[in-house]
Amino acid sequence: METELKDLSPATQPPPPAPADKDDRPLLKPEPDAEASAITPENLAELEKRFAAYVRRDAYGSMGRGELPLREKVLLGVAMATLVPVRVVAALAILVAYYLICRGCTLLKKPNREEEGEQEDYAHMGGWRRKVIVACGRVLSRAMLFVMGFYWINETSRGASCGPEDDGGKRQEEHERPGAIVSNHVSYVDILYHMSSSFPSFVAKRSVAKLPLVGLISKCLGCVYVQRESKSSDFKGVSGVITERVREAHQNKDAPMMMLFPEGTTTNGEYLLPFKTGAFLAKAPVLPVILNYPYQRFSPAWDSISGARHVLFLLCQFINHIEVTHLPVYHPSEQEKNDAKLYANNVRKLMAKEGHLILSDIGLAEKRVYHAALNGLICQC
Repeated sequence: METELKDLSPATQPPPPAPADKDDRPLLKPEPDAEASAITPENLAELEKRFAAYVRRDAYGSMGRGELPLREKVLLGVAMATLVPVRVVAALAILVAYYLICRGCTLLKKPNREEEGEQEDYAHMGGWRRKVIVACGRVLSRAMLFVMGFYWINETSRGASCGPEDDGGKRQEEHERPGAIVSNHVSYVDILYHMSSSFPSFVAKRSVAKLPLVGLISKCLGCVYVQRESKSSDFKGVSGVITERVREAHQNKDAPMMMLFPEGTTTNGEYLLPFKTGAFLAKAPVLPVILNYPYQRFSPAWDSISGARHVLFLLCQFINHIEVTHLPVYHPSEQEKNDAKLYANNVRKLMAKEGHLILSDIGLAEKRVYHAALNGLICQC
């Protein structure tokens, strides 16, 4: 997780303010926020109405700390003693197996480097090595989902290619390769599904590249690493790198496809937040995908609950469900190509309509406020 901002000290010289584009506070750490401290159980309903996109509505309640009925407690206890250990061992075995496959396929190969080492990956390898990495990655990602209780994936596709018509009144090339896949963001499980489906490249923190096992796998995926605090004049910025990769994927069928979550954070799956424009600056077609996680007891949505608690409760559910809707490739009009915000907003409206999602105008900043308020409420209780 991200490091927490230090509290202001009473020293004579106050510390310099943090850069405007850097906010690395953890989402679920309590902070001395005036608005949060004013929250009481009596106005919880008003709080949930304001931050509806992040409210958990399952049996486990806000932050997974709700009062559970006796039956649910018994089921949790049995699952923790029997199901969870088996799933953890199986998941680690899959992770290690895929790491060894990636290590073998990248042996004696130099990674592709861009921008003087800012980006490094093995996704541009060709031949049998790349085929093995992709094929095994898709199979083992699906196996990981199975281990987590996603035994079936309900997938549907809708309609023909979307977008404007050309001057001759004919639809643009329907089989034209999209530059990126754009999806709503509900959970970390989203990543496993997309790996099993199309094995695309993602955006990840630079620290991910240094993690044991996962670091090499992320390089084989071709992840674009983010280092927001970098102020180097030679660093093009995340948007520039993503734009080039999206354009490359659109023009070259052998290039890794980019997978982007334009909301920038996760929701409870019922709402769609405003889209960032990174996926749309390249003016290339995009493939919208909508994810939904039906549930009865515990919601797989990672909205207002800590990561460790969420993983534990998810593994305790014997069956988890996922529904996927593939929309047609969206071809931008000339007006949309010249206005990335318009392009992003139109794709967002289409996804909301087709996925029966509610449009929301809040974002990550409001999510931090909501989490701080929940922590304050729990402390008062």
